[in-house]
Amino acid sequence: MNTDFLVVGSGIAGLNFALKVANYGRVIIVTKKEIMESNTNLAQGGIATVTRKDDSVQLHIKDTVNVGSGLSNKRIVKILAEKGPEAIRNLLSFGVKFDKENDELHLTTEGGHSMARVLHSGDSTGREIEQSMTESIRKSKDIEVFEDCFAIDLILKNTGCIGARILDIKNRKMCDIFARVTILATGGIGYIYQNTTNPEIATGDGIAMALRAGAKIEDMEFVQFHPTTLNKLGAPHFLISEALRGEGAILVNARGERFMLGYDNMGELAPRDIISRTIFNELKNGPVYLDIRHKGKGFILDRFPMIHQECLKYDVDITTDLIPVSPAAHYICGGIKTNEYGETTVANLLAFGECTCTGVHGANRLASNSLLESVVFSSLGAQKAKNYLKNEIEAPPQQKETAFANIETQELNYIKAELRNAMWDYVGIIRTEEKMDLMLRKLEHLNRRLDVFGGTGVNTQFLEIKNMVTVANLITKAAHTRKESRGTHYRTDYPTTDDKNWLKHICFEQREEKLHTFFT
Repeated sequence: MNTDFLVVGSGIAGLNFALKVANYGRVIIVTKKEIMESNTNLAQGGIATVTRKDDSVQLHIKDTVNVGSGLSNKRIVKILAEKGPEAIRNLLSFGVKFDKENDELHLTTEGGHSMARVLHSGDSTGREIEQSMTESIRKSKDIEVFEDCFAIDLILKNTGCIGARILDIKNRKMCDIFARVTILATGGIGYIYQNTTNPEIATGDGIAMALRAGAKIEDMEFVQFHPTTLNKLGAPHFLISEALRGEGAILVNARGERFMLGYDNMGELAPRDIISRTIFNELKNGPVYLDIRHKGKGFILDRFPMIHQECLKYDVDITTDLIPVSPAAHYICGGIKTNEYGETTVANLLAFGECTCTGVHGANRLASNSLLESVVFSSLGAQKAKNYLKNEIEAPPQQKETAFANIETQELNYIKAELRNAMWDYVGIIRTEEKMDLMLRKLEHLNRRLDVFGGTGVNTQFLEIKNMVTVANLITKAAHTRKESRGTHYRTDYPTTDDKNWLKHICFEQREEKLHTFFT
């Protein structure tokens, strides 16, 4: 099968790019579940950009760089902040409806921001964006969507990407899709951790595929843990948006005492890494709660209807009850190294969204910059997309066949559970050399167990777990290498930030199946 543009993934980055380039040629989107199933769809808080006269691009840049702890690329951050208002106009053109107050866009504050600059649609901004874009995708005659299709690997010819091998999950068939340019927009990695806000699909597939294709991967140690997710027995780690704290919710311990101001003068609006570590330590002495009751029932129901409804399912009424919270894996700041146009180090391979490392986030992401990053850089990439139409679509010499196999799933379930538990315990919010040594040994063991399965063929579960182990290895090796604490990466054996030795990026590249580490 041939197409001009092959987009792998259906979050905001992939959909935005597809809608833009449909004017130039034929687009195929492949997504391993349904089009609406993505991290974008779960994003509650909003999208950060400068819309007020008393705010400025310079201030947005300053906040982003401050939170990034010295590793943000200032040139790329400047592009992000300057292109922000245009990105909002772009979303409005797709029919996205942001909340208003007195005919003005309503803005809220989130951690690390010095101003209220976060636009939102209630407390389900991601869903509003995803729905609006999906409707536009469905109407386009130039975009074809293949749901329940798993991208196994990129197809290369002369070190350039010419497409991807796809598993049609329902029909249990393999097919190769060849394209003038291939785009990875596969989202995050959160599901490799036991406790996460991410859906089950967030298994780092795009990062693993790009690594195997020879792309450069950067900043993988910087996994952001969201400070406040629902912490109730039997309930998932449902995200309790930072916007609650932006609207005045406070964190209290088991004795009802507010504690964040004792750790940071920004209190509940300190950067996420600081709050996550503080809650993590407070939890050793008893439960931690988020309290928004003082804002009143009317305000809470109007501003946070979805969070209220979701918590009620687990017998927590946020208008009258304290909300039990704990941190969980949320976002990866690193990924496939790209420039501002989404170009990777592999010819004819682009990447956008959470699976990338644009250089914006550095060692920690400023709240609500992720949706903005996805729109800004996928829009810039689309502007250069015409250049790829001159590429020939050609199949390489006969590819080695990949067979589908009914692999015994119980053992795979054990491997997945073991991996997720170990990553949470050994390479989580607080890290040490000793624990990461254990994790590296465990990953070698898990890889050997997986090798037993791969001989006869593959299925979705096997492919996902292989990718999860690959990504876990990158995160662990990067965290093990960085002998300091910076941003989201915190080590008790190296608790201080060391600019003299570690104001640099850790990069990986795989050549002839061997992983090479270098610094930039």
